[in-house]
Amino acid sequence: MGLDAYVNTFGAVCKARYGTRLRKLTIDAKFTCPNRDGTLGRGGCTFCNVASFSHQTADVLSITEQIEQGKSRYREAKPQAQADKFIAYFQAYTSTYDEYQVLMAKYDEAVKDGEIVGLCVGTRPDCVPDNVLDLLASYQANGVDVWLELGLQTAKDETLRKINRGHDFACYCDTVSRARARGLKVCTHLILGLPDETHSDYMVTLAAVLQQGVDGLKLHPLHVVEGSTMAKAWRSGRLPLLSLEDYARSVGEMIRHTPAEVIFHRVTAYAKKPMLLAPDWCAYRWDGLVAIVDNLQLYGGQGHVLAQR
Repeated sequence: MGLDAYVNTFGAVCKARYGTRLRKLTIDAKFTCPNRDGTLGRGGCTFCNVASFSHQTADVLSITEQIEQGKSRYREAKPQAQADKFIAYFQAYTSTYDEYQVLMAKYDEAVKDGEIVGLCVGTRPDCVPDNVLDLLASYQANGVDVWLELGLQTAKDETLRKINRGHDFACYCDTVSRARARGLKVCTHLILGLPDETHSDYMVTLAAVLQQGVDGLKLHPLHVVEGSTMAKAWRSGRLPLLSLEDYARSVGEMIRHTPAEVIFHRVTAYAKKPMLLAPDWCAYRWDGLVAIVDNLQLYGGQGHVLAQR
């Protein structure tokens, strides 16, 4: 059985709502980041090299062209991968970090396409002012399924400082409160395997995030990419990384401690070589997923621990 048998997945929720599978179209709208342009710092977070998930063609394609290109890929795919409804996913860098009118123009360009039914906006907790939340809420009021994706990574302030994140957990809490007050759905990104963190830290972070209220979660293994600050630490042997087995065990426990109504948008991630440096298992799309499903099959799925209390 697949992940859907044990986890409340984003794909299954979308299919139930729309009667068909939705596909995310990743958009690089040429945003930057306050942790790179000097506002907060230079060099970004220590794990980050946005080229690991950004399309090279985004340098020359407009938002409309990127959407059309993405739709064409799915229309030409195998029947089981095809789709006719899509989500515009502003992923690269900090997708709320610009002037209000600029943001509105970019989001408008995406949602004007009749086949776009959803809008996902990836950003940092410290870059979401009230007027941007109001803008996102206006799209939702007009029938667009809006998700605000917040890169938290960990609730541990000490770790946030180590990875040069530029904000603390209190900042995240404030943004979540303001977003949910407007009826916006929040998906929080968490990274397992950050420097000096252990399984108990992941569980503390999960509990803190759940306590604040969250609608979705994305879980990622820490993987080292070329061009990141962490690449230097890894090359010098100062950065231990999670094994596939340890990652699957921790993810399984986090899923079992998560209420059934929370939607998991992702439970693992992969990157392509040569951009990926380590760990090697992150180069394979299915290895992490299979290991997690095996763990869930053995020990129980989403909310299992909560149901036993």
